[in-house]
Amino acid sequence: MTADHDRIIDVALRWHREGSGAALATVVETWGSAPRQAGSQLAISGDGQIMGSVSGGCVEGAVVSEALEAMADGTPRLLTFGVSDESAFAVGLACGGTIKVLVEPVGEGGDRLPAGMLEKLSEAHATREACAYVVTLDTWERKVVLPGADPAVDARLRADRSGVEENGRFVAVQSPALRLIVVGAVHIAQPLVAMARHCGFATSVIDPRAAFGSAERFPGEQILDDWPDEAIQHLAPDARTAVVTLTHDAKLDDPAILAALSSPCFYLGCLGSRRTHAKRLDRLRAAGIAEDALARIHAPVGLDIGAQTPAEIAVSVLGQIIQVLRKGA
Repeated sequence: MTADHDRIIDVALRWHREGSGAALATVVETWGSAPRQAGSQLAISGDGQIMGSVSGGCVEGAVVSEALEAMADGTPRLLTFGVSDESAFAVGLACGGTIKVLVEPVGEGGDRLPAGMLEKLSEAHATREACAYVVTLDTWERKVVLPGADPAVDARLRADRSGVEENGRFVAVQSPALRLIVVGAVHIAQPLVAMARHCGFATSVIDPRAAFGSAERFPGEQILDDWPDEAIQHLAPDARTAVVTLTHDAKLDDPAILAALSSPCFYLGCLGSRRTHAKRLDRLRAAGIAEDALARIHAPVGLDIGAQTPAEIAVSVLGQIIQVLRKGA
């Protein structure tokens, strides 16, 4: 599950606590051109409000109807939508894909999804702890599994991939939310953090220069005005964090790079030409950084798509971040 899914869990939990009722719909399997991957979620309230998506809009109406019925009778549903099913055309899934959706009413008793289980998932998300929600689809037995407790679940956690196992269990992986730390509140940073948020990243901007790192230029963003290495140490990048340096100023970028290289961040990208990067590598070698660590740096930052404007450069940077995240490239 992504950061969006974690928020969807919180929304379903809030609706339940407020007394309006709630159900959680989750894609458990896909075939062909299904628009959303396994683990994608939709929360439905008792008065028909929704948050999230299981199909990009083409089967949501049918899922909401089933969810309202599930809240009324307390019984989960396992729904299948595909072009071979006559009902698929009625709900709009005629693009050659098939999805299987689990609908679970939230509550206590019977086969309902206990609110306490959603609370565990929400708490794990808040503490950036990886875990998995596991449900046996023929018995509705449920549990939250932490790393190290189940080898099959551990394999899915490493791959960050939800799905149904041969034994009939559905494993919904909940990885810590993705984060992007941008060093340098320059023009490129403005579209970059906005795009990253749309892709599910929690973003932070670091710049000790007040004229750059202002709330007016980055409304709603977390802005740290500490020196970059101190700010990065405070943010404590982990294996779900990307770091990008954009100041083009060695006295700001270099401390940030050194701090990022001492962390397990999955991506480190640095703005600058090949000549600038060659000089940067010389400085880092002089500081005692080993070649294998230097090889972690993506520079010049971004995919080579011929980007020219700040927004186009931001697209190239975010594209490379996602490429490394999903393909390890």
